[in-house]
Amino acid sequence: MPDSFFAFAILALLLTPGPTNTLLTVGAAARGLRASLPLLLGEILGYLVVVVPLATIATSLLEGRPALAAGLRLLAACWVLFLAIRLWRVSSVEKARSSSAPVTVGQVFLTTLLNPKAPIIGLVIMPHGALVDIAPALGLFSLLVLCAGTGFLTLGSLAGRTPLLSPRLIYRIAAFCLAAFSIGLAGSASGMI
Repeated sequence: MPDSFFAFAILALLLTPGPTNTLLTVGAAARGLRASLPLLLGEILGYLVVVVPLATIATSLLEGRPALAAGLRLLAACWVLFLAIRLWRVSSVEKARSSSAPVTVGQVFLTTLLNPKAPIIGLVIMPHGALVDIAPALGLFSLLVLCAGTGFLTLGSLAGRTPLLSPRLIYRIAAFCLAAFSIGLAGSASGMI
């Protein structure tokens, strides 16, 4: 069974602002909390698709392969930059409000899949072993993902109802954060080679 350090380490990573959390916040700001709850499915599936294989069979995948690790980071940086540009283009209040799905489950899934937090969790924090052996840790991890994600959805929902924060401003702040994250991710990839 996972210990309290496991839960603390997972929560520390999940609560750190990043591309997935930014998308959850923007999605809830545009559509509200209830309509954005399906985005959590994209987040949990994105994490599990990466974490389960890394924790069960591929713990040494990136060891001794700095070019592969750097390539994955560059791919993630490109995706996050694409999302930043997309959010920036949602510029008018009317367009942001009329858009039925500015953030989709698929975007959250792919962003989480490429999120550098996922390999850290799968390779470093999650216990390694057979699926049946790590099932309790995966269950706790899934619960923590849902809790943290709901927190960012709630934050976005509250921000979306604040008269001082227009949808345009929310999208632009989110786009700036994603672009900064993308640049940092690309910079870290170049230092790996």
